[in-house]
Amino acid sequence: MSNTLHPPVRPEYELPLQTFNEIAVERRLSFTSRLWAQGWLRKGVILIVLAVIWELAARWQNNDLLFPTFVATTHALVEGVISGELIEKVAISLSVLLQGYFIGVLVAFALTTLAVSTQLGRDLLDTLTSMLNPLPAIALLPLALLWFGLGRGSLVFVLVHSVLWPLALNTYAGFQGVPETLRMAGRNYGLRGLPYVLQVLVPAALPAILSGLKIGWAFAWRTLIAAELVFGASSGKGGLGWYIFQNRNELYTDKVFAGLATVILIGLLVENIVFRTLERVTVQRWGMQR
Repeated sequence: MSNTLHPPVRPEYELPLQTFNEIAVERRLSFTSRLWAQGWLRKGVILIVLAVIWELAARWQNNDLLFPTFVATTHALVEGVISGELIEKVAISLSVLLQGYFIGVLVAFALTTLAVSTQLGRDLLDTLTSMLNPLPAIALLPLALLWFGLGRGSLVFVLVHSVLWPLALNTYAGFQGVPETLRMAGRNYGLRGLPYVLQVLVPAALPAILSGLKIGWAFAWRTLIAAELVFGASSGKGGLGWYIFQNRNELYTDKVFAGLATVILIGLLVENIVFRTLERVTVQRWGMQR
């Protein structure tokens, strides 16, 4: 009884604080470690190593007609840029690519907006993606030639097909992954239809949308080059793929490799400048992605 009325009191004690000088201070990273932490430097080293391997393999092969050296390819690339021929071909290809890419993005956004708004839209998106997503865009080229003729319209048609379905699938998957709490918050504010999609679903699903944009870009870029290898661009003017095809016919293998290197360089620039900057100012800044 007495123990219940008078419970034992735990003695108090105080831990003395250590002075600042006694705390172990983490040693700063060396200049070499900080420099190696830069992504651009590591990627640059990888590219240099690949270029050295290319040069050694080409010299061992010793046949410029089959496999030109890295030095010869670089010379042809610089020569094409200085003469303006390569710049003109790149400009033609990119103008067609951007047109088809943006049309594909708009159509994909319209389909996914309809899919998250109505049951009919979900059924439509599911049916179309199941039917058309496995179909290679380049397989539609003969049909595009019949419908739009030999020109820009045919290229844009196959580009829209190559962008539309991967972007729509990624965007819809991102919308489906939005937490229910955010959905309820948007509905509580009275958001419906397009405002609900733009203000709630798109910001929350932005990592998946950016992934779809990158996949769509890669599909569109390689589809365009493949299509131009067949029939060029509008009004008889060929793009970068046509440049590769013509030089292959004339056995200028160094220029063929220069065209292929240009395709790779443009892909690297778009990936590391455009999309990486877009990720840094959005999802990384918002803490949605590391």
